[in-house]
Amino acid sequence: PPAQKAEISRNLDEALDWLKKARAKFDAALETAYGEQAHAARLEAGKDFGVVHLTDGPVRVTVDTPKRVSWDQQQLAAIAKRIAAAGERVEDYLDVEYSVPESRYNNWPPVLREQFAAARTVKPGKTTFRLALLSEE
Repeated sequence: PPAQKAEISRNLDEALDWLKKARAKFDAALETAYGEQAHAARLEAGKDFGVVHLTDGPVRVTVDTPKRVSWDQQQLAAIAKRIAAAGERVEDYLDVEYSVPESRYNNWPPVLREQFAAARTVKPGKTTFRLALLSEE
């Protein structure tokens, strides 16, 4: 029945919220328990990032600290201009991806949109459902 679907949806949302919070607390506890040891193991291995293995009694603890790299977009754009000005192909050095914000595309005049239409693909995103009981007033 619809009311039961709404209740199940609400219960699952609450359970997911609880699980996310519990995972965050547990991860913080693991960081407290193994963080320094993992850091020392990475230093000993001569690396700042990556996987190290620790032993805690009968438990093998695998600690993975991935490298997350971000790039300053304005500086990369300036570098790309210098590369192009030197006669080099920017694509040999940088991954270049063009995109058009959908809100901007929708506000263009039809003539301009037509020029871009062949380059545009629309795919569905992940479907989500939210259920809420209507008040019985």
